[in-house]
Amino acid sequence: MPSETGPPEPGGAPEHDADALLGRVARGDERAFERLYDVAAAPVHGLARRVVRDPALAEEVTQEVMIEVWRSAARFDPARGSALAWIMTIAHRRAVDRVRREQSAGDREARTAAGPGAAHDPVGERVEARLEHERVRRCLRTLTRLQRETVTLAYYAGHSFREVAELVGAPPNTVRTRMRDGLIRLRDCLGVER
Repeated sequence: MPSETGPPEPGGAPEHDADALLGRVARGDERAFERLYDVAAAPVHGLARRVVRDPALAEEVTQEVMIEVWRSAARFDPARGSALAWIMTIAHRRAVDRVRREQSAGDREARTAAGPGAAHDPVGERVEARLEHERVRRCLRTLTRLQRETVTLAYYAGHSFREVAELVGAPPNTVRTRMRDGLIRLRDCLGVER
């Protein structure tokens, strides 16, 4: 068992360590936060990197998430899941928000670059957004039922791998495989570049 101030022993369950550490962080324990950072930063960064696809942005998202964890640790409810699942949910939401913000900024820059003579066409934009949503729905229908279910629970409902595994009654590794395969099929259907 890890000591109160030392690192966890090899083979220890990091989710249990994170649960205990997050409780201490909620009480303002800076050393516990340092250890929690060591446990959670790598998985948060990995998730952020997969979502935002930019190493620098992923680092920023990771820092934002860890700051939010420090500030809102008291809101963690262990009855609703593990500390790592809670942190990863924050990370997923932050990463998705960052992608949306970056997309909006790019859209604004494109409109500005088009010049003042370019007309803003809200109807055209709504039609384009609706067509894009329909395209995504059509591609989701090409997935197997299990792939569609895991992708939808993770990316649209904001659940972590562990939560999705519990919801569908499958091991987390099976869920990861289904999700990976589903995302590859979606990427190919949508024609997204790697």
